[in-house]
Amino acid sequence: MTAQAAIQESPTALIERIALAARAAQRELSRLTSDQKATGLHAAAQALRDAEADILAANAKDLAAGESKGLTPALLDRLMLDPARLAAIADAVDQVADLPDPVGQAIDTQTRPNGLMLSRVRVPIGLIGIIYESRPNVTADAAALCLRSGNAVLLRGGTEAVNSNRAIHRALIAGLTACGVPADAVQLVPTQDRAAVGAMLTAAGLIDMIVPRGGKSLVARVQADARVPVLAHLDGICHTYIHQSADPQVAKDIALNAKMRRTGICGAMETLLIDTRFPAAKDVLQALLDGGCELRGDARAQQIDQRIVPAAADDWDTEYLDAVLSVAIVDGMDEALAHIDRHSSRHTDVIVASDETASERFLGEVDSAIVMANASSQFADGGEFGLGAEIGIATGRLHARGPVALEGLTTYKWQVRGAGQVRP
Repeated sequence: MTAQAAIQESPTALIERIALAARAAQRELSRLTSDQKATGLHAAAQALRDAEADILAANAKDLAAGESKGLTPALLDRLMLDPARLAAIADAVDQVADLPDPVGQAIDTQTRPNGLMLSRVRVPIGLIGIIYESRPNVTADAAALCLRSGNAVLLRGGTEAVNSNRAIHRALIAGLTACGVPADAVQLVPTQDRAAVGAMLTAAGLIDMIVPRGGKSLVARVQADARVPVLAHLDGICHTYIHQSADPQVAKDIALNAKMRRTGICGAMETLLIDTRFPAAKDVLQALLDGGCELRGDARAQQIDQRIVPAAADDWDTEYLDAVLSVAIVDGMDEALAHIDRHSSRHTDVIVASDETASERFLGEVDSAIVMANASSQFADGGEFGLGAEIGIATGRLHARGPVALEGLTTYKWQVRGAGQVRP
């Protein structure tokens, strides 16, 4: 069916049709060897390089449209591709191809007293829907991760990147199909009708999991409306707690990096908690202010530097994604833990401490997907965790948590091997 004909379908009929085709393709994927999947991904990476001119021309159209619509410089930067960025996208696909294939790995095995041999073995989830905004690299990253883990994928990108996404998808499919990978295993939803998103969210029994990648409004809608399991995080309200035992230079370096390295990522620190007995609070706060960060603090923080403005009640629950930071002075570990429990989004929380006992208590008691001691929260990234590209950060408690890469895109089944046993 042509793209124009597909657009004339109702969104529900369209999603049902392409999901059924994807599920059939996923069964074909299950018959491919690990080497065949890897070969297909390497070919897809090369196809991206070969299509550089077409992809960059398509991206130029998206940038021009974005400028005419008044997209912010930050959004335009997310959207923009150049030869270096496109080369990095292709390299990331190659890197995923070279990662160990999780499918078929035995999680554990045991032999029961009656002789039955039981194994838990990793298997693909099935069909994954990815709903994302503005970042065309997600088209390649998501396709590669899903394919390597044996899953089929439906990609629904944002309108801002429609031409870029289509050009990247064309190149991927050219490389994959040349190596025997079914084209329907990686599909780009052929309409920007927002109703198609709603159809994906309610496609229980067809789509096995939804992963949203985008701003708070998108993720909130997905989590509110989905009738399909969702793997996502809503906010990245990440805390750094400077314990009284922290080395002053280490504390300053971590605080500056956690906030100012990249302010717009979900692992950026949004709240700084400083123990009232930490002797170098003024130095840390001055370094942040001198580095161009606006500080919004409680009454005790404001007394340290007159440039700190009062924090409003909602500042403690705000993901700024900008050079803005909320600061509170706390009376010890218990007060820090209580503050984090009330306000953390369960993404990434950090302690800076020379006292190992304090660090271990923090690591044990903070209930977040990622908990760190003496390291910047900006390390909350699949690549930094050695997982390769990631599909996103999950903050829920079920299935996968933290950076979700290949292993997080699998589930497991039990395999039982007997020798004629019957149950008495």
